[in-house]
Amino acid sequence: MDTIAGLFSFITTPVSWVIVQFHSVYGAIFGADSGWAWGLSIVSLVILIRICLIPLFVKQIKATRGMQALQPKMKAIQERYKNDKQRQSEEMMKLYKETGTNPLSSCLPILAQSPFFFALYHVLSAIANGQTIGVINQSLLESARQAHIFGAPLAAKFTDSAEKAAILNASITDVRIVTAVMIVLMSLSQFYTQRQLMQKNVDLSVKTPFMQQQKMLMYIFPVIFAVMGINFPVGVLVYWLTTNVWTMGQQMYVINQNPTPGSKAQDQYLTRLLKHVSSHGDVKGRGKKKIVAAIVAKGPDRNDNERKFITALTKQGMAAQADGSVIKSSEATADADAASGGAPKRQQPKRQSKSQRQTPPSKPSKK
Repeated sequence: MDTIAGLFSFITTPVSWVIVQFHSVYGAIFGADSGWAWGLSIVSLVILIRICLIPLFVKQIKATRGMQALQPKMKAIQERYKNDKQRQSEEMMKLYKETGTNPLSSCLPILAQSPFFFALYHVLSAIANGQTIGVINQSLLESARQAHIFGAPLAAKFTDSAEKAAILNASITDVRIVTAVMIVLMSLSQFYTQRQLMQKNVDLSVKTPFMQQQKMLMYIFPVIFAVMGINFPVGVLVYWLTTNVWTMGQQMYVINQNPTPGSKAQDQYLTRLLKHVSSHGDVKGRGKKKIVAAIVAKGPDRNDNERKFITALTKQGMAAQADGSVIKSSEATADADAASGGAPKRQQPKRQSKSQRQTPPSKPSKK
């Protein structure tokens, strides 16, 4: 691990500088040697990094949407080569290359965070060994070594010996309880985030290699974090738990506001949107109008959720428009008549009864 961390030592100084700047703020509130001051400095570092990664997250969402748009073609390839798995995989890879999509795009945020993660690990390891690093001088080093989070030193690890914990002014029992709880929370948050994605925000009508990879990651990542977590200092566990909670909240927001077409989350979203339209008589909000406009633009290519939404609007006497608004069906008919030239419809003569047809027309009386 030290060898890997050393490869990212070029950002050790910037990471340590950011932590020290946050520590100077929180230290004035909680005390320079407080675990809250150092712990919140790490949390703030995570928030700063994740804010900087928002453009990458947006790119990830677009790439995921691109994968969803390819699903009809993927299904066709599966059906055509269902007895030839190798040819099926080759055709899938060819499709990815032609459309410029990447099935591993969901790993981009994790890869982008890796340099900061290893740099922080390197900083905390140096603190545990009593070594200055980056902009952390001797006085800051002593302060960080005295900082405890729920009784566990910032630089302590689950695998530390009782003697090393004693050097950091802590008991090995406190260290292992705190680190064990944080490792469990870190793994559970990772599993829940991936499970939420698979259950709610994936179009399950088509099974693709991308979906299989996501399902594998749902089980593999928590196990990896649990195994590696016993070698992480408490400060790194704080970092990773914070970034997992951020990812979980960020994903919940996307699922609720901009779900994947064809997913369970989209069905739930359109159900809420239908109630919204029923109570307000129109679509309120730019984001909602954008989604309705996209559904209208699809025409016959709409998925089951979208067709159900359009049908429900029709039953309520409303029609979705190309700009994302919703109007009453009578207004839509009038607009269609105006667009066709405004010519009035020819009225059909009223149908006569049998008695009226048999009765001859009366002659006008002579004066």
